[in-house]
Amino acid sequence: MGNTLLVVGATGIVGSAALQHFSNLAQWKIVALSRRPIAPMNNVRHVQADLIDLSQCQKALADEKNITHVLYTALYEKPDLVAGWSDRSQMDMNHTMLKNLLDALEPVALNLKHISLMQGTKAYGLHAKQVPVPAKEKWPRAPHDVFYWPQEDLLRQRQSKASWFFSILRPQLILGASIGSPMNILAAIGVYAAVMRELGKPLCFPGGGRYVHAASDSRLIVQAAEFVGTQECARNETFNVVNGDMLVWHDVWPAIAKHFDMPMGEAQPMQLSKEMPFYEDVWQRVVKKYQLKDMTMASLVNSSWQFTDRSFGFGLDQPLDRIVSPIKLRKVGFAACEDTEESMLYGLTQMQEARWLPK
Repeated sequence: MGNTLLVVGATGIVGSAALQHFSNLAQWKIVALSRRPIAPMNNVRHVQADLIDLSQCQKALADEKNITHVLYTALYEKPDLVAGWSDRSQMDMNHTMLKNLLDALEPVALNLKHISLMQGTKAYGLHAKQVPVPAKEKWPRAPHDVFYWPQEDLLRQRQSKASWFFSILRPQLILGASIGSPMNILAAIGVYAAVMRELGKPLCFPGGGRYVHAASDSRLIVQAAEFVGTQECARNETFNVVNGDMLVWHDVWPAIAKHFDMPMGEAQPMQLSKEMPFYEDVWQRVVKKYQLKDMTMASLVNSSWQFTDRSFGFGLDQPLDRIVSPIKLRKVGFAACEDTEESMLYGLTQMQEARWLPK
């Protein structure tokens, strides 16, 4: 009979990539759930609901008895992105969102087989301190508070009484195309480059010192979601999912400058979250000049300026290396990988073709 996948958070970076990937697979039917509408797509049916409202979830999912798989990518972040990561109310909100989804879906989808839940490298504390390289899934939970743990505990509790299984995916620095996502570094890079080019300036790296980390192409993440959702070896397991190579911003910066046909200047520290909002008038010139979709800088980038400052290591001479191991997922049979530089350029091209960024 095939599978029916519910993509929760369908307008985000991973959710959007999931719709593209699974809609092209003949054995899958897709139901997209989100607060915001989505553009019509073949083999995708949209239901609209706000996950913080249980009654909306119940109404949206009342007839979805054929759901067999769930890819849960929904996320609530506060406007002050970094402070929100340790905020108890943010943790409670993310827990409530997942609970409402399960409360609405479980009584209806009696053939549910698998749920994939997204986490990230905050599971290891990479956002706050240096940890051993590389970070591995077998480690005990990091002792800090993060919304992952209440969500995971809820999922484990429900699964112990159910016939479905779950898998947890931990990507790092997700690369892909979306509007208004709180941690979309490519949107921030693209707007920064467009503004600098409009001002006749070179593309200067605005961050801090060199360090090594890695990234996850959104297309790779959804391929991994397909794999863990259909393999017995992935049942109730946690997997890092990263491209497989390393990333140093200073070394990839020339390729980004070339993509935008811009000269590369000397590194020039700039706190993007503080400075870029002052260039809204320049961005609006860019929008009109290149006939882009009519969006403010804030509606496209959201709090990704803050995320980009941290990823670039702004204000730090020696940012902490952040590496996670991809070996566990490889050893169970998932061999896909991506070139991170190519991932960045692909995501930027997607946003240009969608007329969110200028070509």
